[in-house]
Amino acid sequence: MANAMPFIFGERKAMNLQDLPAHSIVLGKVEASQEALSEKLGGSRAKKYVRFVIAALSSIPWIGGVMAASASLNAEKNQEEINDLHRMWLAEHQEKVRELSSAFVHIFSRLESFGDDIKERIESPEYLVLVKKCFHSWDEADTQDKKQMLKKLITNASAIKLWSDDLVRLFIAWIDQYHETHFLVIKEIYRHPGSTRAQVWDKIRGARPREDSAEADLFKYLVRDLSTGGVIRQERETDGLGNFYKKERTSSREGTSRVMESAFENTKPYVLTALGKQFVHYVMEDVVPQIGT
Repeated sequence: MANAMPFIFGERKAMNLQDLPAHSIVLGKVEASQEALSEKLGGSRAKKYVRFVIAALSSIPWIGGVMAASASLNAEKNQEEINDLHRMWLAEHQEKVRELSSAFVHIFSRLESFGDDIKERIESPEYLVLVKKCFHSWDEADTQDKKQMLKKLITNASAIKLWSDDLVRLFIAWIDQYHETHFLVIKEIYRHPGSTRAQVWDKIRGARPREDSAEADLFKYLVRDLSTGGVIRQERETDGLGNFYKKERTSSREGTSRVMESAFENTKPYVLTALGKQFVHYVMEDVVPQIGT
């Protein structure tokens, strides 16, 4: 194994950028200056993403360690044991680097499809702060689904001008906070607005467990978590101005059941909030933003 293990971004040409060479960024030899990194990126069309790459790399803690370990191998020729440890550590991170490279290629391909209208946006300090925050979460995400959502979010945030950057930060926080089971509930209510808790459970799980089971407790927790988080709510009628009507309360106690409401209650429909709909639309689905609207 060679002393200087190469870690390369852009090994495949999925971007279809004629100006971008296949060996665009070599992590082990990345210079500190943007100008030097621009030369490695290649032609003028690819240079627009230099600030994006720098912002993303600066948010991932292990990147600096990879570069330092790779550079130190040649300097430690007489310390074979340390070299072996370095090689093992670098090999452990090789797949991470390839995954990061693939993420860049995918995002830049999408950004290219938006044209030059986004150039000012993707080089703005406000957007680069979002890039840092998004890739920090991307690196710590424990599932591929979360990583895919974060890639879609930062891509769409480059072109969508209908919502503020505060909402982008909120959506990043939701992706960090919620788990795959939360997202299953969100997706089901998005696909079938007005579903009751019983209908949502039947779709995502099937047979219903006992009310005093851990499964029932978990489902109540998921619904409560998403409701208090502002992602889902019970369906209610509104007036012409969008004001919600209060629920009418009955004074009669006849026929009142002595048992508590079921975790799989089947009369109260649920829908996504307005924020919840935007979250699904721009984070869970492949959408083409309307630039400049």
